[in-house]
Amino acid sequence: MRTLGAFVFPGFETLDYFGPIEMLGGMGAAIEVVTIAKTAAPVPSVHGQKIVIDRTLAEKTDYDLLLIPGGDSALNEGEDPEVLDWIRQASAQAERVMAVCTGTILLGMTGLLDGRKATTNKMDFRATIHHAPHVNWVKQARWVEDGKFFTSSGVSAGMDMTLAVLADLYGLDVARNMAKSCEYTWHEDANWDPFAKAAGLV
Repeated sequence: MRTLGAFVFPGFETLDYFGPIEMLGGMGAAIEVVTIAKTAAPVPSVHGQKIVIDRTLAEKTDYDLLLIPGGDSALNEGEDPEVLDWIRQASAQAERVMAVCTGTILLGMTGLLDGRKATTNKMDFRATIHHAPHVNWVKQARWVEDGKFFTSSGVSAGMDMTLAVLADLYGLDVARNMAKSCEYTWHEDANWDPFAKAAGLV
């Protein structure tokens, strides 16, 4: 069994979290999903639904997998030294680190992506990447893999990235079967990114 630490914060983007969790949680006993926040209080998404927390940042940092969703408020979390320190510690111990949308900006603000390739939401690309200026930002990519770090474009792209992680850890057939069980069309090509053109990035 692998443990997945899924970090949430007030205003997290709903599909950034629940899309990857659908894929990862679908692995059953192979992956234990643990939802983490700064405090034990239920955390509201950007759409208002509140999620119950399993553990706080102070309780644990050793997870096999780490998921950081995005949302406009992710940039606020990047101003919190406790959050940044926890991400650094958890990432150091994790086998794979996944960030979706502006969650990649938050991950980048820790310095962990300095000198690495990464991508983020194309609609907010120009407005956000200056928060992590030493990252090698990829303008056109559905997701990017650099070592153990997997980062994705906006919102729905997190599901494609997560399936890529499942393929990496468990094999391509497992990832394809997971997509099929969700009746989801997986964009297996990491370079498929029409939204980069729509945003005027390429």
